[in-house]
Amino acid sequence: MKISYYPGCTLKSKAANLEAAAVAALAALGIDVEEIDRWNCCGAVFSLTADDLIHQVGPVRNLIRAKEKGAAQLLTLCSMCYNTLARANRIMRDDAVKRDTINRFMDDEIDYAGEVEVVHMLTFLEREVGWQKIREKIRVPLEGLRVAPYYGCTLQRPAEVGIEPFGSFNLMTGLLSALGATVTPFDAADKCCGSYQVLNGEAGARSTAAVIVDRAAAAGAEALATSCPLCEYNLGKQQGRLLEAGQIATAVPTFYFTQLLAVALGVAPESCLFELNDAASLDLLKTKNCLVAA
Repeated sequence: MKISYYPGCTLKSKAANLEAAAVAALAALGIDVEEIDRWNCCGAVFSLTADDLIHQVGPVRNLIRAKEKGAAQLLTLCSMCYNTLARANRIMRDDAVKRDTINRFMDDEIDYAGEVEVVHMLTFLEREVGWQKIREKIRVPLEGLRVAPYYGCTLQRPAEVGIEPFGSFNLMTGLLSALGATVTPFDAADKCCGSYQVLNGEAGARSTAAVIVDRAAAAGAEALATSCPLCEYNLGKQQGRLLEAGQIATAVPTFYFTQLLAVALGVAPESCLFELNDAASLDLLKTKNCLVAA
């Protein structure tokens, strides 16, 4: 099976571990990932100004690249890329006036009307692969690892493009369960990590992240699983500072869900680029004997 894929900017640099693990895991499941040509930044965030159509040009151009390849679906990994592309796609599919304006502005591109479905990898795995098939492919079960699914802001909001209803975490729960992990629900799984506030209000962003980490620890989680590079930065790479400042009592290492999937499928650990995670993440997997490729 082949799927067209949009990586996004951060997955080619600081979040290369999200992408590398995903591509390796999908290959282990018999899925060929085909990156679209000439992709550009998705815009990072969806513009909240109703008449700011120029900010939709970036994501729509990516959707056009997928349409040119004849793709019915465009796979995304990053929560923010998914959110931005899916919302732009909805405009092009449902709003004839805005669609016409954007298409006329991009007069060197083919017209686009929402023909391609933007799909997050969690949705793709459940719908196209299935938890049972993944369960059958597991080579290194994540037994004894207590993982809290963390969705953050952009996987469920707004409802029109959410991968599942607000307050529901069935997709990541289903995946983690199939991997053999112990799923640990907690009451901050859909809270904002602090987002880009870390750029101009680091103290406030760190306080927000601290609440999430503390609630996960209080629920008994040993690790957090996410699909957002910004969440991974605020919750994972900032944990050392949170501990030093006394803002959290216990470290809760973070992983991209793709890394946990790849490890459980027996993918070689070096393919998951764990060196880009906080050192505590790798140490936790070592103590659980999860880093031996089958």
